[in-house]
Amino acid sequence: MASKPPENWRAYMAEAAREVAAGALPPECASVADLYPESLLRATDAALEAFEDEVRALREPSDGAVFGTVEQVVLALNAINRDKQHGGPHFCTEEREQLCEYIHLTLSEHDVDIDALAARRGIDPAAITDRWRNW
Repeated sequence: MASKPPENWRAYMAEAAREVAAGALPPECASVADLYPESLLRATDAALEAFEDEVRALREPSDGAVFGTVEQVVLALNAINRDKQHGGPHFCTEEREQLCEYIHLTLSEHDVDIDALAARRGIDPAAITDRWRNW
């Protein structure tokens, strides 16, 4: 299964903390933990887990059903990104790319042919989240 982006973000923060502790990074880089508050990580994990559950439940899904699951996770991530509780917005280029890749990989791991799905809608496979995404 694809690793969730918050796992990558936690690993990045841990690595930065180790490098600061070892003197390889200046102490001002210790604030990297502020990039990903725990509340953001937990909320993102929960949204992605709900997406995984929905994708797992799909059996010979229609294009509409697949896009429905994509829409739900994207709207959930939109809400997380703009939630002031997390000090947002947080999903910048790197995070966007990881989230989109995760959505693609999760669908592919459950036998959704992204290329065919996108072709039937007349869109680029990389654009399956674009209709709803504001991060």
